[in-house]
Amino acid sequence: MTDTPENGMPLPDLEQDADIDLVPGDAGFPAFGAHDSDGSAKSAADLEAVFDVPVHVSAVLGRSRMDVGELLKLGPGAVLELDRKVGEAIDIYVNDRLVARGEVVLVEDKLGVTMTEIIKADR
Repeated sequence: MTDTPENGMPLPDLEQDADIDLVPGDAGFPAFGAHDSDGSAKSAADLEAVFDVPVHVSAVLGRSRMDVGELLKLGPGAVLELDRKVGEAIDIYVNDRLVARGEVVLVEDKLGVTMTEIIKADR
């Protein structure tokens, strides 16, 4: 079974054997729904060895460019104009690679991000 978010891209149900490649083109990387040479099915549990690998996740609200002199003049209360408009999707990076776009949400008293679009990398 797959879910279809607002952008129309189907998302596999990881509890089922979805027929997707995790990293297309990477030899030896297990794919959901694939089978070993002995015919046994692979699943998300086969990735358990990488579950503890740390990754750096960034949610970028926007960007701005300025000279060092302008940067040094900034102080408390200064407003930095970004290249995005209010309500526009933010970029979500994993290890400096754009992987998704999303929206800022409030979770209790903290900011969070909800993913609204998965970016498919061209390899």
